[in-house]
Amino acid sequence: MEKNLIRAISVVFLVFMGGIQSENYVMADDFRPSSVNQPGSEYPKVNESGQVRVQISAPDARYVQLDIGGVKYDLEKDENGVWTGESSPQDEGFHYYQLNIDGASVPDPGSLYFFGANRWGSGIEVPASDEEIFALRNVPQGQIHEISFPSESTNSIKRAYVYTPAEYHLERNRRYPVLYLQHGYGENETSWPNQGRVNRIMDNLIADGKAKPFIIVMAYGMTNEIEFGRIMDFDIKPFQTVLIDELMPYIDSNFRTVSSPSHRAMAGLSMGAFETRLVTLNRPDVFTYYGLFSGGIYTPEDLENHDQLKLVFLSCGSKERPDRIKGAVEELKNEGFNAVSYISEGTAHEFHTWRRSLHQLAPLLFRDLD
Repeated sequence: MEKNLIRAISVVFLVFMGGIQSENYVMADDFRPSSVNQPGSEYPKVNESGQVRVQISAPDARYVQLDIGGVKYDLEKDENGVWTGESSPQDEGFHYYQLNIDGASVPDPGSLYFFGANRWGSGIEVPASDEEIFALRNVPQGQIHEISFPSESTNSIKRAYVYTPAEYHLERNRRYPVLYLQHGYGENETSWPNQGRVNRIMDNLIADGKAKPFIIVMAYGMTNEIEFGRIMDFDIKPFQTVLIDELMPYIDSNFRTVSSPSHRAMAGLSMGAFETRLVTLNRPDVFTYYGLFSGGIYTPEDLENHDQLKLVFLSCGSKERPDRIKGAVEELKNEGFNAVSYISEGTAHEFHTWRRSLHQLAPLLFRDLD
């Protein structure tokens, strides 16, 4: 099963840079600057149809392309050496992209940079119908902390990010449950805080009384050392050691956590879901809430000895394999497990699927705790 899952991750990574494209679209001219542009940059732009328009000055270039969603679009040069062009409509939400200038793939200087596809590159937000889930609202704001922790097993100092809810620094005597949340292949510990908008999702849910306050820890999953195409060679043991034997004790010592399995959850997207599955199957004594976003399933046989398990959450985009997710959850429910499925309508293997998945999972976590 693990090999099949890894093959699936390898395939869907090809569309990881964006949504499924359509050749049948009508050109619209209602372009507006992207919400994640560099300050003062007019381009890139996006319209209500989801088309992305880019522009760059490159007078000496022979050709320039926009590379988004696994498709390259030719740009046209004007008399001043400025290249402009558009994509076909993209799914709503966040997408990685890059420019190709005479065969060299480079970030667009007009956009903010995000780590994905094993590089710092450009990103764009296609307006979403439900973008209020991560909108910056006038509600109490949590904090994202950058931490460095010692890793004896790797002989290094590693970095992680920790979200604490707004009340964490006000209620000094209270301790909190923890969700360990993993990124996908080609990403790192910055991905959930940046393109995932994890703090805004949580702040809004907590402010609306839809989720209990809890801490979220986002660490590098040690995935990118494996060459793409050889993901089947990935060994979970080194990361499992870092996570359970090094990072978790550091978090419990430096943050006000409840250090018991009943107060711990683990979830991840894509390759991070694969990691979550392996770690939770190897160590059922550590976590009691499991979440896989676009990255596999559990069977009742997998969970036979998981006596403390409180929740299994499985999700994906409607353009992925939703029937497999729904079927797995029904099988788990028939065997008495508390299992929930979520399908992100109109999205594929991309960050808006995973933002929505976190938004659905968070209210289900730790709600039985005082």
